Amino acid sequence: MSQFYLFQDQKKCIGCLGCEVHCKAYQGVPVGPRLSKIVQVGPKDVDGIPKISFVFMPCFHCEEPWCVSVCPTSAMRKRPSDGIVYVDASLCVGCKSCMTACPWGAPQWNEKTGKVVKCNYCMERVDKGLKPACVTKCVTHCLHFGKADEIENIRRERYARSMGVEG
Repeated sequence: MSQFYLFQDQKKCIGCLGCEVHCKAYQGVPVGPRLSKIVQVGPKDVDGIPKISFVFMPCFHCEEPWCVSVCPTSAMRKRPSDGIVYVDASLCVGCKSCMTACPWGAPQWNEKTGKVVKCNYCMERVDKGLKPACVTKCVTHCLHFGKADEIENIRRERYARSMGVEG
């Protein structure tokens, strides 16, 4: 598993797609591939009121990523230092094996380059101590990024506040 975790507070997300737009802009990805995506759930009836929720779907940077194991050129890689899974574009031949292998659809086809692209947590930003572009530009601050134990504390604090417990 990656040392890092990206957590979405679904109660705050308004489905504005700002995270997707800023991801594309930062990564220089054209229209088409979505390195992270917002998936709309609903509308569904909740106590007589129509409700819609939005789920943020980036790459999960799996502990044993299938996309890495099927790549014939070793273009799909996992950094041993922190578990971030990324594409070395110089080695990608566009065979799309990784796209077929990933059950989450994280690897995406970039028609402009003829290569696969995917969320890499903006690893060059992470290496500088910064957060991914999607997190920094989220207008409702529903996205949180950090080490797994830090994110767990954010989740606990959020739950305590929802229960009326002061910290």
